[in-house]
Amino acid sequence: MERNVCGTKEKKKLLITGASGFLGKRIADFYTGKYQVYTPAHGELDLTDEGNTAQILHKYKPDIVIHCAAISDVGRCEKEPESSWNINVNGSIHIAKAAKEVQAKCILCSSDQVYFGSSLSGAHREEEQLKPSNLYGQEKLKAEQECLKIDPGCVLLRLSWMYDTETKNDGEHGDFFRTLHAQMGKKEVMQFPVYDKRGITNVNEVIANLEKTFQIPGGVYNFGSPNENDTYTTMCEVFASIGLDTGRLQRNEEAFCKNPRNLTMCQKKINQCGIFFSSTAEGLSAAMKERLDSNAAWNA
Repeated sequence: MERNVCGTKEKKKLLITGASGFLGKRIADFYTGKYQVYTPAHGELDLTDEGNTAQILHKYKPDIVIHCAAISDVGRCEKEPESSWNINVNGSIHIAKAAKEVQAKCILCSSDQVYFGSSLSGAHREEEQLKPSNLYGQEKLKAEQECLKIDPGCVLLRLSWMYDTETKNDGEHGDFFRTLHAQMGKKEVMQFPVYDKRGITNVNEVIANLEKTFQIPGGVYNFGSPNENDTYTTMCEVFASIGLDTGRLQRNEEAFCKNPRNLTMCQKKINQCGIFFSSTAEGLSAAMKERLDSNAAWNA
């Protein structure tokens, strides 16, 4: 994307926080070349320091800010509530304020965890009244609310659980797909919960769709693959669609049985902006199909 500066074309500036993480690094890699990409590291950008955050954004004067940095480990948030709140809430507020000062479009990454604890059985909508039961969800919801107060033009993307088919960062933790891929050649029965419903999204779809959010109105958007089924049923659909033996799949009826979890998200609002995602089953089927030919052990 380019802009005209004194009659010449210049690439727009894109600043990404958390660019050493799972999502941030992939965004930076994907958009480098199309944009002037800036990825200030922790030593340069201290999100907990409002003055420093403003200084860095004034230094780079980005056209667009994508705020990925967060403490996203749910357990760590519970153990370190003060530091996680300082990063997840205060850090987001500082970014939103600074982005508004430099007139940058601000895209902030939120989470489907804001729906955790809801008793609704269907897909969640953005306007739903929420009271997350875990601290991470509470922090993300508070960050959404405060950032929209600062700048109604902010775009808050509620992301689902994401996966990639490749490991790209040293020390990168596993995800749903790569854990599944490691299990496939072991001839083991694989268990999946029946009391857990959520979208699981290929991160590359998130990244490819991200550019379209630079032009949409401010507000909160569900942003990830839809999924109406529990995880066990979803995996049965995936295995059947690509000809794998569904007999290897087993129902896990213990996980979440006391408090069934539903994090599924309605896509209507984001679809109205011309942004669409594959369903969870479609995305996983496509990713697994790519691996079938290259890994004979899956078919053995």
